[in-house]
Amino acid sequence: MKQNIYDNPTFFEKYSSLRNSGVTYNDFVEQPAIKSLISSLKGKSVLDLGCGDGRFAKYCIDNVATNVVGVDISSKMIEQAQVENMHENIKYLCMPIEDLDLPNEKYDLIISSLAIHYIEDYPALLKKVYALLHNKGEFIFSMEHPIVTARKEMNNWVKDDDGNRLHWALDDYHEEGKREQQWYINGVIKYHRSVSTLINGLIEAGFTIEKIIEPQSIPVGIQQMPKIINEKRRPSFIVFKAKLR
Repeated sequence: MKQNIYDNPTFFEKYSSLRNSGVTYNDFVEQPAIKSLISSLKGKSVLDLGCGDGRFAKYCIDNVATNVVGVDISSKMIEQAQVENMHENIKYLCMPIEDLDLPNEKYDLIISSLAIHYIEDYPALLKKVYALLHNKGEFIFSMEHPIVTARKEMNNWVKDDDGNRLHWALDDYHEEGKREQQWYINGVIKYHRSVSTLINGLIEAGFTIEKIIEPQSIPVGIQQMPKIINEKRRPSFIVFKAKLR
């Protein structure tokens, strides 16, 4: 069964409040990294997998993309997108990414921001993405770094008696599969994969890997969110850019 934590009222309220604050790891680390890998949006058709509230879809249109299709499993997120980030050249679809079926459609750019670690069948996803891209089309996606998802307890900072962070504990790295954690609610499920599995999956699916980023914060993030300096000690995210061969 595909997970839909974003329609949980408690999760949705707390997550939306966090994102709307503008002071998050997304704002200062992950989104700048994804945007830095986009060669151009002008005249491009874009598919946004896990589009959330649609702010990235709107960013694409504001930067002269021709059209955007945003897909998300959460009806609450899609409803918010249709209110806050609607445009005549954006279409939102409420469905799991795994169930997406767009016969005869092709895109210049497929983006996925922090959604793929929720997908159980990584090879099947890559096959779907490959089929939806134009020749020389780009696939850019971010996910939680395998260093973050590896340890089964997903409680990795080792602290002293005063709560100071001493070091990051890494364990269970090569034991891939389901991880479960508490994040606003209990039972949030993610799927851990090693870096080599992520890279080899892209190669085996027919992609050429152009760049991989393990991003740190942009300067303003360190000013507004001092704890983000810990990104220098271990990365929260990994971002891939791949193309059709």
